[in-house]
Amino acid sequence: MRNLMMAILLVAFVGWLLNWVLLPTKVYRDSWRPSLSSTNFNSAYFEGQGTNLLLFSFPVMFMAGLGCVYLHFHTNKLEKKEKAFSSSSSKRTGKGKFFSFLRRPRVISPLGIVTGVELAFLTMFVALLVWSLANYLHRSFGHSHKLKHGIKPWQVKFRIVALMLGYVGNICWAFLFFPVARGSSLLPLIGLNSESSIKYHIWLGHISNTLFTLHGIGYIVYWAMTNKLSEMLEWSRTWVSNVAGEIALVMALAMWATSFAPIRRRMFEVFYYAHHLYVLFIFFYVLHVGVDFMCTVLPGIFLFLIDRYLRFLQSQRKARLVSARLLPCGSVELNFSKCQGLQYSPTSIMFINVPTISKLQWHPFTVISNSNLEPDELSLVVKCLGSWSQKLSQQISTSADHRLEVSVEGPYGPVSSHFLRHEALVLISGGSGITPFISIIREIIFQSSSNPNSQIPSQILLICAFKNSADLAMLDLLLPAGGTPHPIPDLRIEAFVTRDKEMKPEDESSSQIQTLWFRQNGTDSPVAAALGSNSWIWLGAIISGSFVIYLVLIGLATQYYIYPIDGNTNMRFSTPAKAALNILSICVAVVVTATVGFLWNNRRSSSQTTPVLNRAIPAPTTTSPATLLSGGDSESAEEVESQPRILLEVEGESVGVLASGPKKMRQRVANYCQSSIADNLHFHSISFAW
Repeated sequence: MRNLMMAILLVAFVGWLLNWVLLPTKVYRDSWRPSLSSTNFNSAYFEGQGTNLLLFSFPVMFMAGLGCVYLHFHTNKLEKKEKAFSSSSSKRTGKGKFFSFLRRPRVISPLGIVTGVELAFLTMFVALLVWSLANYLHRSFGHSHKLKHGIKPWQVKFRIVALMLGYVGNICWAFLFFPVARGSSLLPLIGLNSESSIKYHIWLGHISNTLFTLHGIGYIVYWAMTNKLSEMLEWSRTWVSNVAGEIALVMALAMWATSFAPIRRRMFEVFYYAHHLYVLFIFFYVLHVGVDFMCTVLPGIFLFLIDRYLRFLQSQRKARLVSARLLPCGSVELNFSKCQGLQYSPTSIMFINVPTISKLQWHPFTVISNSNLEPDELSLVVKCLGSWSQKLSQQISTSADHRLEVSVEGPYGPVSSHFLRHEALVLISGGSGITPFISIIREIIFQSSSNPNSQIPSQILLICAFKNSADLAMLDLLLPAGGTPHPIPDLRIEAFVTRDKEMKPEDESSSQIQTLWFRQNGTDSPVAAALGSNSWIWLGAIISGSFVIYLVLIGLATQYYIYPIDGNTNMRFSTPAKAALNILSICVAVVVTATVGFLWNNRRSSSQTTPVLNRAIPAPTTTSPATLLSGGDSESAEEVESQPRILLEVEGESVGVLASGPKKMRQRVANYCQSSIADNLHFHSISFAW
């Protein structure tokens, strides 16, 4: 059944892509569209947008709904166990070297770390843009154009080029929102999650903004050349609204200008707040292009709105923060109560908001706990570097009433633990980049304890570099609070300090971890999935139900309100009003279905909630890794640079190399893994920095 569903999804995906390939051709214009638009049903209920709904919207919404069903069975608890405990013969043989070669990194500085597969798909996408632009121009230039008084033929061609650049920009918009839907059912189908695919959103954003900017500037130049600048103020009732397009372009330029790395990293709040202009951009964009073109890019926007509204609903519940551990290095471990039905994979992240610091700011942090090893608790680590995290640490340490109000979104993570398929693991981190590896090590501890015969990596090498010796306290988090009674696999740690010339003697009081307990509030609730334990099934129902409701609403409005007006030759229904009506219908459909699904599952989660009492943390049952290393020698930066040579010492036909930390460090490790002398190394980059 799963293979059948995947085959159907593949056919739908290929068919959707084929529509985009044929869209700029004469076949689509002269054959497909006229035959589909001529039906009475399409004219009476959907008018011109019916064809695009069928060819461009329906396939993606169908894939999203069926993909939820597939993921529900794929992530079934029994299948997860079978996958973790299956024999290694199919995972660690030499087969599949071709696909392994495609997944090897190809480091391209402007784009970061890009694999062969990503480079191939990027090339094909650029080829699609070039193909579309060439066909649009060939089709338009091949027609005779009636010249108005004072307009020259080359000026007409200039306007056509500007128009077609906007058409091609719509292709980018069809893909733009898929990577930022955190709970998407489409990304896991191809082995991605939202955080790992943000770079695709960035690439598409740069390309689309470039095309839309050229489109807008091209028209302004054309109007200036033909003495028609007054058309910049035109808000057509039955055609394209120029004013709406200009407002949308201004919104896009504001988001684009603040999204470049220097501004985004130094003035994150400016970037964060400016990016919320996407709401206005989408609204005026739809008013500008009309509902026909909107339907070609509708699926990405529709799925993003569902995801965004579900996140909003989840964030309205205040999370139950049980305790916080203050580490000597300045980091803070936050421990939340969670529902036992909440399952998440290692390297997952969770977004948190503290209203007393900022009601609008949300920050992502890595979840270090294991949903099986710690069934009642969810933990994450905050490295106190920026102003927001420093204020959080100050509020925790100085809180007089031992109360902190926190809202959460997530957690979000990969569907499967792909790292378990390797014979050995090498985990390379820099600074706070060690946090994803804490969750990986805890997952391996659980797998080895729950089934001694499970096929997990036989050896684990953790290479971590810290700026200061105090940061070695991060190693205390490798094990849950109070240690673990479970057997620990063969773990070797190579820790390096790059700033301190010599280890400073530690004061006993400053080297201890301080635990603070928080007073519980009756309105707080354990962290739970927005749609409960069967979240994929519920998400599929919401996607399908909301899309059907949208079609019904817009079909009824067209049949009984829009179509009678358009049928009268003396009248014409306003194009902007029709676009606004479509936006309203989408919002109503999403709000109704998502609210019903959330409230139903929220009631079920509340009935399963058990009170959490403050408990004393027992003494560690194992020696702390940080204690073992506290008397070691520090290493210079040059010595740390040479540590990739250690990779050759790791034996195994399949060695997984995971790098998490600064961009230069990850690129250096990627360069080493793609070399011919290390053909058994399989590189994976973990990055939460955009």
